[in-house]
Amino acid sequence: MHARINTAYLVNLLQTSIDTKAYSAGKLLHAHILRIGLSADTFLLNRLIELYSKSGHIHTARHLFDQMLEPNVYSWHSLLTAYCKQGQLDNAHELFSNMPERNTVSWNTLISAFARNHHETKALKVYSQMNAHGFSPTHITFASVLSACGGLAELEYGRVSHASAVKYGLHKNVYVGNALLSLYVKCSCPRDALIAFRELDEPNEVSFTAMMCGLVDNHQVEEAFEMFRLIQRSGIRIDSVTLSSVLRGCAKRRGLNFGWNGETDSDLPNTHGKQVHCFTIKLGFQGDLHVCNSLLDMYAKNGDMESAVVLFGNLSETSTVSWNVMISGFGQNHDKERAKEYMERMRGMGVEPDDVTYINMLAAYVKSGDVENGRLIFESMACPSLISWNAILSGYSQNEEHLKALKLFREMQFQNLRPDRTTLAIILSSCSEIGFLESGVQVHATSLKCVFPGDIYIASGLIGMYLKCGRVEAAVRIFDGLTQADIVCWNSLITGLSYNSLDKEAFTFFKRMLQMGMLPNEFSFATTLSCCTKLSSLSQGRQLHGLIIKDGYGNDVVVGSTLIDMYSKCGDVDEARVHFDMMPYKNIITWNEMIHGYAQNGCGDEAIFLYEDMICSGGIPDVITFIAALTACSHSGLVNLGLKIFNSMQQQYGLMPLADHYTCMIDCLGRAARFSEIQELIDKMSCKDDSVVWEVLLSSCRLHGNVTLARRAAEELIRLNPQNSAPYVLLANMYTSLGRWDDTEEIRAAMLERQVTKDPGFSWG
Repeated sequence: MHARINTAYLVNLLQTSIDTKAYSAGKLLHAHILRIGLSADTFLLNRLIELYSKSGHIHTARHLFDQMLEPNVYSWHSLLTAYCKQGQLDNAHELFSNMPERNTVSWNTLISAFARNHHETKALKVYSQMNAHGFSPTHITFASVLSACGGLAELEYGRVSHASAVKYGLHKNVYVGNALLSLYVKCSCPRDALIAFRELDEPNEVSFTAMMCGLVDNHQVEEAFEMFRLIQRSGIRIDSVTLSSVLRGCAKRRGLNFGWNGETDSDLPNTHGKQVHCFTIKLGFQGDLHVCNSLLDMYAKNGDMESAVVLFGNLSETSTVSWNVMISGFGQNHDKERAKEYMERMRGMGVEPDDVTYINMLAAYVKSGDVENGRLIFESMACPSLISWNAILSGYSQNEEHLKALKLFREMQFQNLRPDRTTLAIILSSCSEIGFLESGVQVHATSLKCVFPGDIYIASGLIGMYLKCGRVEAAVRIFDGLTQADIVCWNSLITGLSYNSLDKEAFTFFKRMLQMGMLPNEFSFATTLSCCTKLSSLSQGRQLHGLIIKDGYGNDVVVGSTLIDMYSKCGDVDEARVHFDMMPYKNIITWNEMIHGYAQNGCGDEAIFLYEDMICSGGIPDVITFIAALTACSHSGLVNLGLKIFNSMQQQYGLMPLADHYTCMIDCLGRAARFSEIQELIDKMSCKDDSVVWEVLLSSCRLHGNVTLARRAAEELIRLNPQNSAPYVLLANMYTSLGRWDDTEEIRAAMLERQVTKDPGFSWG
């Protein structure tokens, strides 16, 4: 039972790391799992794969997957989903091809990913294979396939898919229907789109808006307005997207009569646009910047700049788009002086003009995160400078659109534009983030060709890239080839070695750095302390602590928090507390590390005292704080205090308890055999589909012989995973220990009927 509780606790910690994308914490847990002999536990390894994937370290996730002895369907699906979410579709496809068994979810995951990432042809090919293998498509399948047909303007294929959807009775599903009408709109078949729209039993705002947008794009503005009237009559919620779509229609049909609720007024210019403006005010959208910008655009395109000026002057906030619409509007209406006036006002407000108004605005868009608009400006430039290339590349990289950055870099090479060190550093960063070794090697070759062999700036990027891709020898070779490495290069190497679980080697390089006379900084110390933690080397940690104090980093909050974690995980919680008390500044991470350190080392009272001290000092606990505090209560039998802390989460701090918090409380109450309170807790909890909660409850019931609640826990576990033998076996053993042989036979009969087999035991010896 201790092993099961330990496993459940590890699962709780892993889930917390997954929720917070705490990669470093996950690596520590991974090391602990290996150390305690649970490296073959498929459930734990699946959670680790999910953690690495969601933390953006899919290469590590794949490495772990490849080492698994018995990967299950969930293992394959976790990695497949991760590849798809990160856009690594070649890897996803390769993994999918090697899956020992596939289900509809597998097929849908790959098809949807291809469709979303503009690989429509591949999506349709996989869909054909799905049909050939006899799998029945679902509404998700058809929505993705029809979307791919729309992207390719494959009308005939779309019609065939439409017929299949009818065959399976899914054509009236709102997702399939929306994809259908979008397909027909994109293929310039508005009549077919309208038929698909009318076949929907319950069209939603997406259906109406997509239909209206399609009509506007096909220049059927009258029909778009009629659709908007239908939205009103249907009582569908009108949102900012809907209003912006109808305003686009107003902008496209200058001077068109548009009767609002049957009224007409053809004597007034731009009647329809002004009526929509009034309607936006009636609905309370006058403060919505997106709608206001659409109104400005409508007025500008209709030549009514005076109305645009009045609206612009009344805006509570403006954006670059707002200024650009006004300046562009004056330019379109041949009013150069007013355009110049607004450009100067824009500069006076600290906003840089863009290229449309004769000034380069690319860098401003990139800094604001609007990379796509930045790319549009970039593409409009007759001869973009190297600074412009670097700006757009940096924008893609900073916004984690690394594949787009790499594609644009290739275009740059095709144009024979020589990159500089900034260009190469940006691309190396993108290669590193997505583990794209092939492109990284090409960039390395380009750096040599451009005579940057000893550039420290590029070398640091190369070291980081090779280590992220698992090419340790290449990284070390580059480092050793440097005539003089700076602190960034040293940190890149030490961090990368630790990332690859080479903590001894990382520590060796740290000592070598000291011997070379290089002064470490806070990042050097924090990384090396983490190495000591993973190596459980308290003696080296102490030596490092002395050096930290000597070099004046003892008060650094990042280094200090890492020190607390190191001492706690190495078992010296008293020393952790001494350092904690000496820190002049503490953030929430510092408090959490110390509270968790006490909880880990069985010092429940001290953990709770510290939790209360944090609150008294003005600290606001987060979800991690509560997990640490509740864990301490559970391990130290502080049941009433645990209940008080648990209840305060929502009542005082507005935090909804997560599955980890419920698990801690059930464990806490279960140890004290307070099952009536557990009953109340599980009846109101929202996370009833979390198996760990029920596993902890079942273990507690087995310990205290609570048959009724144990049966409920087992039934919930069976519901969640009917083929998992553990709840059957635990419940049967419990009945056997109580002498309830008939109940034991009933459980065994149920296992036989459902073809559930008990996992065989094995020895590590």
